[in-house]
Amino acid sequence: MTLFDQISEDIKSAMKARDKVALEALRNIKKVFLEAKTAPGSNDTLEDADALKILQKLAKQGKESAQTFIDNNRQELADEELAQVAVIERYLPKALSSEEIENTVKSIIAETGAQGMKDMGRVMGLASKQMAGRADGRAISEIVKRLLS
Repeated sequence: MTLFDQISEDIKSAMKARDKVALEALRNIKKVFLEAKTAPGSNDTLEDADALKILQKLAKQGKESAQTFIDNNRQELADEELAQVAVIERYLPKALSSEEIENTVKSIIAETGAQGMKDMGRVMGLASKQMAGRADGRAISEIVKRLLS
């Protein structure tokens, strides 16, 4: 079952359970998925890898919105936003710990024979592909810089 199909099924479940927060979040996800499916050049398909990227983007946007609400003393709006982020995160793969990221980066450095900062682009490219969806690019970048310095 694709992520798109899973979201559609979960919308039905949320409706039956009368879970307003989950229903709103899932409908928003499905709307964005449909927009991606019908975009020019998508051939009316949405691969799971693309769906995961969309979910990551939505989760990141939700966290940023919540932080903005907190900064403006609107905790009730931040709580609503974070509740929807929690729904989105159910569909994302488990994030890697910093130790797991570091071990992966060390193995990539060993494979490529990277010597210093001049090889950072090559290491970052491979690391980003290997850990796509499971690690934040900023965290990967910091670890790569530290290990290559």
